[in-house]
Amino acid sequence: MITEKAPGKLYIAGEYAVLEQNCPAILVAVNEFVRVSISESKGSTGLIHSKQYSQDSIHWIRKGNQMVIDNRDNPFEYILSAIKFTEMFCLEQNVSMSLYDLHINSDLDSADGKKFGLGSSAAVTVATVKAILKFYGLNCSKDLIFKLSAISHYTVQGNGSAGDIAASVYGGWLAYQTFDKTWLKKELSKHTLSHVLHEAWPGLKIQLLTPPEGLKLVIGWSQKPASTSQLVDKTNAKKSHIKTQYDDFLNHSRQCVLRMIDGFNQANIDIIKHQIRVNRSLLSKFASLNHIAIEIPRLTKLIDIAEQFGGAAKTSGAGNGDCGIVIADANSDIDEMKALWQENNILPLNFLVHSIA
Repeated sequence: MITEKAPGKLYIAGEYAVLEQNCPAILVAVNEFVRVSISESKGSTGLIHSKQYSQDSIHWIRKGNQMVIDNRDNPFEYILSAIKFTEMFCLEQNVSMSLYDLHINSDLDSADGKKFGLGSSAAVTVATVKAILKFYGLNCSKDLIFKLSAISHYTVQGNGSAGDIAASVYGGWLAYQTFDKTWLKKELSKHTLSHVLHEAWPGLKIQLLTPPEGLKLVIGWSQKPASTSQLVDKTNAKKSHIKTQYDDFLNHSRQCVLRMIDGFNQANIDIIKHQIRVNRSLLSKFASLNHIAIEIPRLTKLIDIAEQFGGAAKTSGAGNGDCGIVIADANSDIDEMKALWQENNILPLNFLVHSIA
């Protein structure tokens, strides 16, 4: 049996803007994992099994009078897409296909099945791609694994930046800028998958960052799960109606994240903390423009408490639930902060940054 794992992620800054080209974000991989084990099937059928996902709900939306199943929150859709594209690549390498069993185990949800917002769909995609490649004896670079996983994931999700895929593949702290999706669709329609995987993808930038000594990342969970796909749908639908304000948001977010990257390069925690606060303000204005709730009251409480104890805090990811992140340093009383969080029904998550060799 072969087992591969992929870590979860948290967004630090640059949310929503990262969906567009030339707008970077900063993410971090955390030491909670999706593990995929693969072994040759003993019978005449293959098996895909997950203890966590076996009772997964089906989400649906209304389009006019039609009930439409929304599979973007169904992890099996990402697993099946990862199998499809990874096997397509293997076939192009003249690999003979065989039957296998996949067993998936995830740390990225709470004990009662609620999602922390750590990018479980991205992590299960990456772990599945890695497991199948290894099963067929193909030793592939991180760049190829990223591209294969990004295609698999984007085919299901239909939106998103693939920043969570990058965090699951490369690990650690990273600055990420998305690729040209229109170009990718066109290339996939004209060329073999292998050809597209070995091309340079326009716009794509992935840069590993080294955090300053003394920087502490603290994570709190609102205990309210959120759906990134549905929030992105809402904001995408309004883009053309608020074009000037949207372009301003993109420009300001880009400048904020670039300054934060400079803070990492200069090993300056104060610059990073200041830009965290700037990014929070930008996201607040963006939420008002789009009539969505990014910073729900419990996340506001998480942030206010963090600021009391010398931390710079904001929502992480699409918001409307999930996690808040705090950048703290030696002057921050983290234990007191966490105790006050718990009094306010905010759950501290004691995750560490996961680096991949």
